[in-house]
This record gives sequence, structure tokens and C-alpha cells, in this order.
Amino acid sequence: MKRFSLEDWPQLASHLRQPYHGNYFALYSSLYGGVVTDPVLMTLPLDDHMVHRGDGVFEAFKAVGGKIYNLRGHLDRLVSSARGLSLKLPCSLVQMESIIVETVRAGGKPECMIRVFVSRGPGGFSVNPYECPSPQLYVMVTALGTPFMQLHPEGARIRTSAIEAKSAGMANIKNCNYAPNVLMKKEAVDAGVDFTVGFDENGFLTEGSTENVGIVTRDRRLLFPKLDRILAGTTMLRGMELAKELVGAGLLTAIGFADITHADILSAAELLVTGTTINFVSAVEMDDRQIGDGRPGPVVAALDELLRRDMRQNRALLTQVF
Repeated sequence: MKRFSLEDWPQLASHLRQPYHGNYFALYSSLYGGVVTDPVLMTLPLDDHMVHRGDGVFEAFKAVGGKIYNLRGHLDRLVSSARGLSLKLPCSLVQMESIIVETVRAGGKPECMIRVFVSRGPGGFSVNPYECPSPQLYVMVTALGTPFMQLHPEGARIRTSAIEAKSAGMANIKNCNYAPNVLMKKEAVDAGVDFTVGFDENGFLTEGSTENVGIVTRDRRLLFPKLDRILAGTTMLRGMELAKELVGAGLLTAIGFADITHADILSAAELLVTGTTINFVSAVEMDDRQIGDGRPGPVVAALDELLRRDMRQNRALLTQVF
């Protein structure tokens, strides 16, 4: 077996380069104390508790047209998640915002995805959080994907997940232990559908692997699951605010949270999936059953347009980078 030293690193690094590295633009690491733009240097120590225990929290958001959208909303949720794990932030939110902006700028791409991780930090391999001297911050900037409906204008297909729903406490924390989410996505890929969605022990809708799910009822109410067993998605919450415009226009009659059953989904006029990376998606099939008329509906299309307009024009939610 070969043994490597620090002097061997340049030659070793050349063998580590992969085609997918072209999607990685910049990484800030508080361990480094700065930014790297070479993907081979975008590494974390194995003894960071985030790596071997999932002991950390994160957020994912995007920059569009050189501006980060809804940064404060995501950082507020990061604070809430960190509090749920009794995890201290390694710096103030003002400092974190500055680091995020500078990291995006270093990546050089006005259109990108940004992921912010706060970890318990390195220090050992047990489950004891007190062996970690200090929390760490990592900011990763990657390529921005294409919104789902642009790739699939015919709409999405959904299937019920067999993965047990998260408990109320864990569902509300965006932590780095994403094993259930990974298995839900695996289900979808293996089944040849676009998303799987969960139901709790009472038969009420929860969420997808990384998405919120809602319905538009036949009497034109926009409903999402109650927040006790789901992550309060920033896109979902923003969409509910934007949807008030649709109530005023007569396209919707009400907006709210409710216990949603499988039968409610099958009888809905529209089924929708939403998240930071996908925007608003119209689902036309659930467990091989047609939803509505089997075509993307007007409410989801209107919500998606309102969101895209919000990303371009709402100065209160835009943080300038370029």
C-alpha cells in the first residue's frame, strides 16, 4: 500500500480531479480562514462531527442575476436549526453574510447555488459534542440547476414513500443527518418517478425528500401540511405570501395549513411541489392516479411566475453580489 506525505500532495491532487469538479466554484472554510477555488482543495476533516455524525446544520439558496435571493430568510432558519441542536454559530450573522457574499464573488458566477454549513467541528470520533473545541463554517458555491418545470413542462409524477416520517423535533431542524431524505430520493429514482412524499402515523401528508408538498382543493384553497411535522420551507412560506395576490385575483379563495390525507390529494384540483432548487412544480400523478385533469394547473403556473418575478424585482429580498 502506498504511503503519502505532504510533499506528495501536488502529484496526488492531479489524480483526484473529476469531470464533475466543473460544477464547483468556490469554498470558504473557517478552518482555512479563507476561500479556495480549486475543487481538489474543497475538503473537510474526517473528524469533523458533521462528517461522521451528521452533527451540523445547513441551508441552500441561490443567486440569480448576481443577487442572492432571500438570504436573511435562510439565515434565520439556520439560526433556528442550530438552536435545535444546541450548536453555537462560529460568527455573527453580519459576518456570515459578508463571508457568503465574498465566497460567491470568488466563484465568479452570477447564477449559482450556495450551501452554508455550520458544523460542531473537528476534535474526535465519539458522539460526545464536547470533544469539539469550536464550531466551524463552510460555504460552498456550485452550479445552479434548471427549474424542474423548464425541463419537464408536462409535470411531475409522485409516489408515496415507505420511509418513516421524521419526529416533530427533527422535522423542524435542517440538520446534516439526511439518511431518510436520501432513501426517499432513492425510492423515487428506483421507481422511475420524480418525487416521493411521506405520510405520518395518522395518515397525514408530511414532505418530500427535500421539498414541501401542497394541494389546491376543488374549491380553490391552497393548503400545505401543518408545520409540526415538516420543515418550514422558505420557498413554501414565500409562496404563501405571494399567493395572496391570487386570492385578490379570484384564482384562489383561501391559503392555509391543514391535515392533508391521501384521499385529499387524489381529489385535489392541483398537486404542487416546491423548494429552493425547483421553484414551483405541478404534479399531475400520485401513485399512478391522475390529479385534476392530468395537466399542469393554473395556480402552480401562477405561483411559479410570481416567484420568478420576486427573485428579479423584490429588492428587500435581494443581496447584491456582482
